[in-house]
Amino acid sequence: MPTHPLVLDVDPQPAPTRAVTDRPGPRRLGAVLLTVTLCAGLAACGTSASSGPSSSTTSTAAAGTTAVGAISVASSSHGSIVVDGKGRTLYMFTKDTSGSGASSCAGRCAQAWPAFTVEGTPTATGIKGDVGVLTTTDGKKQVTLGGWPLYYFAKDAAAGDVLGQDVGKVWFVLDPSGTPVTASPSAAPSVAPSVDTTSVDDNGGSNGGY
Repeated sequence: MPTHPLVLDVDPQPAPTRAVTDRPGPRRLGAVLLTVTLCAGLAACGTSASSGPSSSTTSTAAAGTTAVGAISVASSSHGSIVVDGKGRTLYMFTKDTSGSGASSCAGRCAQAWPAFTVEGTPTATGIKGDVGVLTTTDGKKQVTLGGWPLYYFAKDAAAGDVLGQDVGKVWFVLDPSGTPVTASPSAAPSVAPSVDTTSVDDNGGSNGGY
C-alpha cells in the first residue's frame, strides 16, 4: 500500500504578550490633579451658597409686606369710642350719608380731617358695628363703621386726644356700635385744650381746623 506522509496542522505559537502598565505621563497627571482641585473648589462654593437665603430674597420678601389697618375701642371722657390701631381717635361727619359709599369731605376739609385709609382688609377688636371700606376719589380705601366714613382730626396730636369732638356741631366720635356720640361727656377732663370753633364753614371745619 502506498503510504502518505503525515501532515500535522499545528497553529503557530502566539506571540508572547507583554503586560502593559498604564502609567500616566507628566501631562496627564497634571490634568488629573487640576480636575480634582477644581471639583473640590466647586463643592466648597456650592456648600457655602446653599447654607442660607440670599440677602436679595430677604429684602424682596420684606418689601412685599402690606400694612393692614385696625380699629378698636378706647376709654375717653366721652365713654368708649372708636380709635385706630395706635389709639388715635376716629370721627364721623354728619354731612356724609351712612351707607352711601362716598365721602362729602374734600379739599380744605380733607386737609383738616384726613380720611382713615388702609391697605388690605381692616381688622376690628371690640367693635360691634359693621366695618367696611369705600373707595375714595384718589383710589384709596377709606374705612367705614356702621356705613359712616371714618376720619382723623389734624389737631389730634397723640392717642387719646379728642379735640375734634363736636367741632361745628357736625364732627363726632363714635361708640363701638358705630353710633355718633353727640351727648356731652359725663365728666370733663381736668385740663382740656382749647379749640377755636367760633366760626364754622360749610364743610364743618372751624377756622382753626384749616
